[in-house]
This record gives sequence, structure tokens and C-alpha cells, in this order.
Amino acid sequence: MFTIVIVLIVALIIIAIVINAIQQHREQVEAERRAELAKQKAVVDETEDALMAAAHIPVSQHMILILNKRILNGLREMLELNPKARDLKQRIKDAEERVKSIDTNQPPPGSDNFSLPDNDKQIIVLIQGIKKLRTILRSENSKGKVDTQVFLAEDKRMARLQLKINVETLVKRGRSAIKSDMLGSARQYFEKAIAALNSSSEQDEYTTARRQELEQNLETIQNNLRNANAQDRARKKEEERDELDELFAPKKKW
Repeated sequence: MFTIVIVLIVALIIIAIVINAIQQHREQVEAERRAELAKQKAVVDETEDALMAAAHIPVSQHMILILNKRILNGLREMLELNPKARDLKQRIKDAEERVKSIDTNQPPPGSDNFSLPDNDKQIIVLIQGIKKLRTILRSENSKGKVDTQVFLAEDKRMARLQLKINVETLVKRGRSAIKSDMLGSARQYFEKAIAALNSSSEQDEYTTARRQELEQNLETIQNNLRNANAQDRARKKEEERDELDELFAPKKKW
């Protein structure tokens, strides 16, 4: 009888251990499922934000397709992790329709007619949007979801646009400094713009023409600074001469 009791106790302990292990495994699986679901939701949200930013950036339909496919894949992953979510099925259907409607044969918009926003905050948002698009593009390419030629063309296009925004912002600030008669600051802005153009691996008509124009502007600034310095020196000499004349002038007799 005593032996039977011992066996039952041991059996109960084993059963409790097994049940506890199963429960812990279920909790771990559920935690991993929720973490992956949150990850995919973050991917979808991030890509939707990038797609909204792309509406204000001259990007090609290839980039629009990459973004929409990323959203679609994320939604499918979410549905697989949460099959009971009814809204996901409709969102997937809508995403599939958007992917089908994208025409990648449509020529990409040119950046030549792209106008820089007047507000500095808008410029910052624009640059952040381009950087986010390039990050997503590289991520999708590393996963093998983007054709190599498409990746190279899109990354090159956005790098050129990012360079242009940077250069034009510096040029704008340089011109503003000239209007305020701050030639030293203007020179620094133009020098930074030229350095940005020189550091670009892709040289084209824009970089060449802009560099030549900025170098001419720098030369004009340098001449103006030299003339201003010469005028200052001449004025100081004249002031010193006046002081000497006054010092050695014959004293007036009263």
C-alpha cells in the first residue's frame, strides 16, 4: 500500500512537471507569435509612412511597387499569425489590387523640375523621407526581393536627388547670406556645396554645371572681400594720417 502511494505521488509530480512544461511552451510560442505580429505591423506601418512620403518625392513606379509589395507581404504574414483578424483579409485584397495596378513601364519623373521647399522643416522631412526609402530599398534588396538592376537604378536616382537637395539648400543659404552682406558665411556655404558635388560618385550635367556656377560665385565673393579689405586698409591709413596731421599741426594762438 505504501509503495502504491509513493508511485502515485511520483506520478502526480511528473504529470505536474509535464503540464507546467507544456504551459510554459505554449506561453513562449504565444509570446513569440505576438512579438512577430508586432514586428510585421511595424514593418507595414513604416512602409505606409514611406509610401506617403514618396508622394512628395519624384520616385519611379518601380519604387512604388517595392513599397506596396512590402506592405502586402507584411499583411500576409500578419494574417498567418492571426487568422481570426477579419480586417486583414480586406486589407490584403486592397493591397493586391494596388500591386496589380502599378505600371512599371511608366517612365520615372525627372528631378530637374523638382522644386526645393521654402521651409527648412519641410526640407528636413524631405531628406528623412529619402533616407527612409533608401533604407527600405536596401533591406528588400538584401532579402532578394528586388532585381539587382532595379535596385542600382533606384538607389542611384535617390542618391542624386539627395545630393541635389543638399546642394540647393546650401546655395539658397549662400545667396541669402550675400543679400545680408555676410560674404564670409556665403563663401562657406558655397564651399560646402562644391565639396558635396566633388564627393559624389556620379558626375553628370547637373554636378558639372552647378560646380562651375559656384566656383564663379566664389571668385566674385573673393574679389569683393579683397576689395572690401583694401578699402578698410585705405580708410585706416587715412584715419591714421588725419591723426598725425592733427598731432603735428601748429598750435593755434589765442
